[in-house]
Amino acid sequence: MAIEVEVSTRDRVTVVTVAGEIDGGSAPGLQARILPLLQQDSSLILDLRSVTYMSSAGLRVLLLLYRQAMSRNGRVALAGVAETIKDTMAVTGFLKFFAVADTVDQALTTLQQA
Repeated sequence: MAIEVEVSTRDRVTVVTVAGEIDGGSAPGLQARILPLLQQDSSLILDLRSVTYMSSAGLRVLLLLYRQAMSRNGRVALAGVAETIKDTMAVTGFLKFFAVADTVDQALTTLQQA
């Protein structure tokens, strides 16, 4: 299943809305689409509300995004992560890398306060 990616901006923060399944087939395309969006000193919110599945390939994309953000003095927040994906991220230690919020609005507030 293909994923859909929509990019918008709110209060000078890039919001990437992803829908579908992030797996070995869709992760490379997602990575190619979102990594260039993270500029020096920028913030990015990944809205995962409509992501129904994330494989280890998806987690690798998140790790690359985190590393790029750190190297560019940027920040990344995740919004609307499904409980099953959040559980996997907690077990693997991925949650500690990101601000995690229930909604894009909450993620925006978190990034603005940081």
